[in-house]
Amino acid sequence: MTDAPPGPPTGPRDPADGWVDLPDGRRFWGRAGAAGLLVVAPDGSVLLQHRVGWSHFGGTWGLPGGARHLGESSIAGALRESHEETGIDVAALRPRFAVRLDLGVWSYTTVAASAPSALPVSVTDRESTELEWVPADRVADRELHPGFASAWPRLRALLAEPDPVLVVDAANVVGSRPDGWWKDRAGAASRLLAGLSALADRGVPEEGGEGALPVVRRWPRIVAVLEGQARTAEDVPGVEVVRAPGSGDDAIVEQAARGTAPVAVVTADRELVARVAAEGASAFGPGRLLALLDG
Repeated sequence: MTDAPPGPPTGPRDPADGWVDLPDGRRFWGRAGAAGLLVVAPDGSVLLQHRVGWSHFGGTWGLPGGARHLGESSIAGALRESHEETGIDVAALRPRFAVRLDLGVWSYTTVAASAPSALPVSVTDRESTELEWVPADRVADRELHPGFASAWPRLRALLAEPDPVLVVDAANVVGSRPDGWWKDRAGAASRLLAGLSALADRGVPEEGGEGALPVVRRWPRIVAVLEGQARTAEDVPGVEVVRAPGSGDDAIVEQAARGTAPVAVVTADRELVARVAAEGASAFGPGRLLALLDG
């Protein structure tokens, strides 16, 4: 691999770089909190970083990541830090979920993401001595950073869960807001798809999580079903567009019945709600989705 870096940085690189001291004597890096990236390859191996000796818990293995910048989101911080430390192509990654350790005055967010392959990586800064794709069943064999060691069983269990699917009844959602959609159905559908694409990028917040590492955000697979004139709307990144050749409701039910992942359908159509419920899917109204898009 590579030789150890020549030494620690000489000073803070961002106003948020610095220690946070807890009353019990523990200290954590990052005045705005910190974030790390758990990247998983298709074969289940995960990307681990061997920490340089002078770092906190030096010599242990953990996830690439570090202090968030002031005003920076957890996902942005995790991606930025990981790219700085490994050179990994973050544009090729698909976020799945985020969990957070919240100590009140300091927090650490772990963002899990899927990679299309064991992407090329290299030691690109002074904070690690080597990087390695490690099979999931061999991770615990390493001398792990204490924080990662305690979180790994929870993270591994979450990785085994199928990603949720959000199926959007586009006609119903568009029709719930009187913004003149009837004058240009394709244009209204395009605006909805643009909002869904932005949602696919930032994820859906979760509330009421339990335990020491609750899931605070998920990135579901988003499917938008278009029918009629709306079918001419163009595809957008992050959204699977289904153009129903006939009934949009039938296409939505078909999506709800596919696979074993949990499915939530966005619609206010009571008959459709009953049909997708018979397939094991849940449903909620357009107002909740529009609030997410507006937010």
